[in-house]
Amino acid sequence: MLGLATKMKPIGFLVATAVLVSTAACNRSQPVRAKHDSEPVAVRVAPVVTRGIQRTVESVGTLYPYEEVIVSAEVEGRVEEVRFDLGDAVREGEVLVRISEEEQRYLVAQTEAQLRQALERLGLKDESDRVRDIRETPEVRRAQAELFDAEQRYKRVRELVDQGIGSQQDLDQAQARYKAMQAAYDATLNQTRNLIQQVEQFKASLQLQRKRLRDTSVRAPFSAYVKERQVTVGQYVRVNAPLFSLVKTDPIRLRAEIPERMAPWTQVGQSSEVFVEAYPERRFQGRVWRISPTVDQSKRTFLVEALIQNPGGELKPGSYAKVRIRTNKVEQIHLIPARAVNYVLGTNKVYAVRGGTVEPREVKLGDRFDQEVEVVEGVRPGEQVAVTQLARLESGAPVRVLEGPLHSQ
Repeated sequence: MLGLATKMKPIGFLVATAVLVSTAACNRSQPVRAKHDSEPVAVRVAPVVTRGIQRTVESVGTLYPYEEVIVSAEVEGRVEEVRFDLGDAVREGEVLVRISEEEQRYLVAQTEAQLRQALERLGLKDESDRVRDIRETPEVRRAQAELFDAEQRYKRVRELVDQGIGSQQDLDQAQARYKAMQAAYDATLNQTRNLIQQVEQFKASLQLQRKRLRDTSVRAPFSAYVKERQVTVGQYVRVNAPLFSLVKTDPIRLRAEIPERMAPWTQVGQSSEVFVEAYPERRFQGRVWRISPTVDQSKRTFLVEALIQNPGGELKPGSYAKVRIRTNKVEQIHLIPARAVNYVLGTNKVYAVRGGTVEPREVKLGDRFDQEVEVVEGVRPGEQVAVTQLARLESGAPVRVLEGPLHSQ
């Protein structure tokens, strides 16, 4: 039995030693569990402030030309000259294309000859003259003279018959001639009226032919840039054949979709700022020009157009652009520094500092204003929120507030 006790002694000694080691290890880890008993985290804080803010509406849209047109041929013929190409600037009234005018000149000459003939029959010298009294035209005067002669002869023969000198046959012949001249006079008046209308018709035809002659020189309807050239020299074009695509880009239009809840804030004439990726440091100025009267039922947005000055042509149609519209809506809102917000697991959090400890708050954010952000829910005016050391803060953690401006941290 003594021998057995002697052999078991080392086993008891080892167990006792293990218990002591385990107890010592637990005592050494105790400061790690008592995390809040460590030194307070030095933080800087900022108050939740209330300020009147002029609301802005922000959206992303697309740039469109102020005007865009496809210039087409108004007469058919062979193209003799093309003066511009892709990207060229054209001024209003400049000739873009010349079409052969030979056929049109012949048609003008033909119509001018027909008009001159009709004018001569009316006793007019040129196409600007007008018939003031139809009885003064040559053919009517001639018919009137013949009628007067027939009337006088009829009266003389009737007097002779009344005196018993003339024969009844002569009277019948004179009377018949007189009635014939009356009918001829009436017919001449009608023919002359028709001739006057024919002259007006010739004048209209002549003006149309002259227009077609002018249309052989295709001109720019407004100052613009050539977007596309669709014609070459020697090509035979027909009426309505497209020749050029022109775009006017100063000013340029921006179309953007605005949420329907912002409709009361958005009005024609409000100033706007436009930003594009090609010029990240520039702000292009413009104004709201048009507002759609309807809301898209699928998107719950309405369309707004802004006019942007673009004298240098930096802004190009088809580009995406961000627009910021300054509205007349002024609201009192709560603001904190944007750096006070910590995005954690899909939520925005701030850390309210009160009584030397931290209280995490989940917040709902609104608009951003430079270095500040609107807080819709989660904090109250006057509360202090941490703006530094956010990654080290948790609920109940002790903090020490540092004094001094924020930018010194």
